[in-house]
Amino acid sequence: MARITAGATMSHVPVVGRAIDTDQTGTDYWKPAFAGFEFSKQWIKDNLPDVIFLVYNDHATAFDMKIIPTFGIGCGEEFPPADEGYGPRPVPTVKGAPDLAWHIAQSVIEDEFDLTIINEMKVDHGLTVPLSLMFGKPTEWPCRVIPFPVNVVLYPPPSGKRCYALGKAIRKAVEKFDEDLNVHIWGTGGMSHQLQGPRAGLINREWDKSFLDRLTSDPDALARIPHIEYVREAGSEGIEMVMWLIMRGALGDKVEEVHRHYHVPASNTALGHIILETR
Repeated sequence: MARITAGATMSHVPVVGRAIDTDQTGTDYWKPAFAGFEFSKQWIKDNLPDVIFLVYNDHATAFDMKIIPTFGIGCGEEFPPADEGYGPRPVPTVKGAPDLAWHIAQSVIEDEFDLTIINEMKVDHGLTVPLSLMFGKPTEWPCRVIPFPVNVVLYPPPSGKRCYALGKAIRKAVEKFDEDLNVHIWGTGGMSHQLQGPRAGLINREWDKSFLDRLTSDPDALARIPHIEYVREAGSEGIEMVMWLIMRGALGDKVEEVHRHYHVPASNTALGHIILETR
């Protein structure tokens, strides 16, 4: 059967992608941010999955105010990079895993989670920056990817509790798939940041680091955090971290933290990263 063997989280700051694309990762400003991914690049080479189930949020590229699914799943064969206003990123087209994606969709929907099935979609920096952080600048991505966009842009977003339970349903679905596949699940977005208003530029290091601690050791407590705490402590865009709970729910109870990185600032955002392996 297929199995989920590891999970990772990372922030998907758009200017991080720009630094990669323009070979600025070794500059004085960016070097400390990217240094925390040197371990991760070697780890992913040594633990290359067949499929990455990648949880992210679209930034008004594939979706707009006409339609915004709370949870979507990409079931297509491929997903090209989106033009976010300055041309598509110079990254490979994402190759999907439609058989597994359709299986997960059926299983999760039967478990009473309503997903929007997406067969054609362009993917923005929310998905491609995490891939670049882990894989660098390949001519092709080395494994298949199932895009899983979550609405954390337009109120109301899903609760952490709902996301955590959804992760458990995704794990159940993967383990029922009758092909021998090594699957990783990634949660992206965050950490603390606010992009507008009087608190623009807010970063809360203490809250971020506590979140990382509890992500490993006490995800049940994290799942109970209400929306208002994310907004108050992590800023209006800090709500993106509910997507990390989908990843954590899919890993099961026993995990080992094998790597952590936290850096401020990355643009006007706290950049967080963690790798967990199932045990």
